[in-house]
Amino acid sequence: MGSVGQVNRLAEETSPYLRQHRDNPVDWQAWGPLAFEEARQRDVPIHLSVGYSACHWCHVMAHECFEDEEVAAAMNAGFVNIKVDREERPDVDSVYMDAVQAMTGRGGWPMTVFLTADGDPFYGGTYFPRPTFLQLLAAIGEAWRTRRGELAKSTDALRQAVSRSARLRPVVEVPGADHVARARAALAAQFDTEWGGFGDAPKFPSTMSLDLVLGGWLHDGDDAARRIVTTSLDAMAAGGMYDHVGGGFARYSVDRQWLVPHFEKMLYDQALLVPVYTHAAVAFGRPRYRQVVAETIGYVLRDLRQSGGGFSSAEDADSPGPDGHNHEGWFHTWTPDEVVAVLADDAATALEFFGITAGGNFEGRSIPNRLHARHDPGGWARPATIEAARQRLFEVRELRPRPGLDDKVLTEWNALMIAALAEAGMLLDEPSWIDAAVDAAQFVTSQLRRTDGRWSRSWHADGDPPARHDALAADHACLVDAFTRLAEATGTVRWLDEAVAVADTMLDHFWDVDHGGLFTIADDGETLIARQKDLFDNATPSANSTAAVALYRLGALTGEARYANHADRILQLLGGVLDQAPTGFSRALQAVELRQRGVTEVVVAGNRPDLVDVVTSEWRPTTVLSWGERSTGPLWEGRQDGQAYVCRQYVCQAPVDTPDALRAQLGTR
Repeated sequence: MGSVGQVNRLAEETSPYLRQHRDNPVDWQAWGPLAFEEARQRDVPIHLSVGYSACHWCHVMAHECFEDEEVAAAMNAGFVNIKVDREERPDVDSVYMDAVQAMTGRGGWPMTVFLTADGDPFYGGTYFPRPTFLQLLAAIGEAWRTRRGELAKSTDALRQAVSRSARLRPVVEVPGADHVARARAALAAQFDTEWGGFGDAPKFPSTMSLDLVLGGWLHDGDDAARRIVTTSLDAMAAGGMYDHVGGGFARYSVDRQWLVPHFEKMLYDQALLVPVYTHAAVAFGRPRYRQVVAETIGYVLRDLRQSGGGFSSAEDADSPGPDGHNHEGWFHTWTPDEVVAVLADDAATALEFFGITAGGNFEGRSIPNRLHARHDPGGWARPATIEAARQRLFEVRELRPRPGLDDKVLTEWNALMIAALAEAGMLLDEPSWIDAAVDAAQFVTSQLRRTDGRWSRSWHADGDPPARHDALAADHACLVDAFTRLAEATGTVRWLDEAVAVADTMLDHFWDVDHGGLFTIADDGETLIARQKDLFDNATPSANSTAAVALYRLGALTGEARYANHADRILQLLGGVLDQAPTGFSRALQAVELRQRGVTEVVVAGNRPDLVDVVTSEWRPTTVLSWGERSTGPLWEGRQDGQAYVCRQYVCQAPVDTPDALRAQLGTR
């Protein structure tokens, strides 16, 4: 068993989160059959601990409990202890999070669950301080020895709870515009009219909901919808959740006004915020949103991109302070004295501009922000002196000890970022962003796709092999979307072919032939206590909603009706629950709207960048574009070079060859 001076079995893993625990005196194991067999042989319960590297409270519990000899001794004596990185294994995390929520009514990370050797949960919770955790270990051990029959009674009910998503049955009709209207009305009711966003603290970006509202504004010009989007985007980018020195967004705000974040920076947040700010920049013609997009992408390409083109997963909230101990937010916060030391006589203006004060706004230090100027149309533009000061502050900040980097490459999150870069590069005319998307796509196809054509979820340079864990439905759905958008941005047939290949694999191995929708785990994947379906949008869009949007768009580009048919069946599966929570189905509702309005197919044949520019000069969420290399399928039949064709369900208007004529045919977005 592990002890001080030794490493436990997590030393063999590649996940940075798991490897953070390799020096614990706890005899940790990774999730796998050997751990469950040991539990059977020893006749002890399993203690499952789930977290992720950028999780602040995961680090707190690790320090208080897992690094403590007394706690570790109790864990090792009475349990088989399994550590899971929820980002590597969201399938495992989802099953047991559903169980914890059924038992306690709440969830979060670190997640603590006690299981039988068959994987059945019987008790769970989240963070436990050391005294409580020691008491809990003793109580669980005593119940296991003396009241095991009572524990078994709860496992049947919990199995039912965690398999609920698989029992959902489809409705007869595909959901329609009334569902979208009700969702937008519900979001308007939840909208914080002063600070933006939906609901009260803590506040998450809700990017998919904002995109849903923005899509409505495109079609009806409703001022209330515009206000929801602009108030939210302005406040988020003015607050401390946005990094005003180095670009990019923290994960969420702990307060209503977006000032104090949880400081971890996740790749998926950048990948979801870039599109909504891009769409708003184009729709409203606001340069300040383009600035946010450029600085966020700049952060990703500077700090998260690896040498091969793939993207690391996250940066931690904590970093070492002058005392050598980790402190949340230290890297990102300032005191007036620190600013004066950098800027000297130029400090006063910068202190005022970024709201840095002696009293501070976070644990005696200041998070740079522009909340005091968020209503000022010119308040986002940095005068030359302020931009020079920001650059000097950034250069000095780079000398500080950095937050920890989770440098595993996840297929799903990289696909989200590829899609974001491709679309932003296309709409904002930044070819270098498209180039970065191509580099990342080449990385995932070369490193995360196996020789048999199947995909892995996670890659790490130190791994042997580097790519591990079977890809899940969300990985495949995001890849289909990414490759489709990359085909539109580059005019390259290869990426459309890649989208088709991934879509076919997804439908072959994840599809529920009886009731529709995608299971999370493939038909030949690991068997957990439930085969769930990923239905609800959370921090990232669900596998099923992402697939619905991607399949409608892919079907329009290829002429393959089966893709749209599968998307219809996903929406039918979700039809009975769409009205339950609009923020939980915003991406699916975008798919509903795509189907109801119909996809407009645009082909630009030959070398006509002026015609391509007409299509990409506005955000057109119900339009797909094919240009450059000719592909097979009905969309390209009989197309003459130099002409543009605007079609709906392959019924086309007369070909045109001037930008004005094409613009007239495209009409409203």
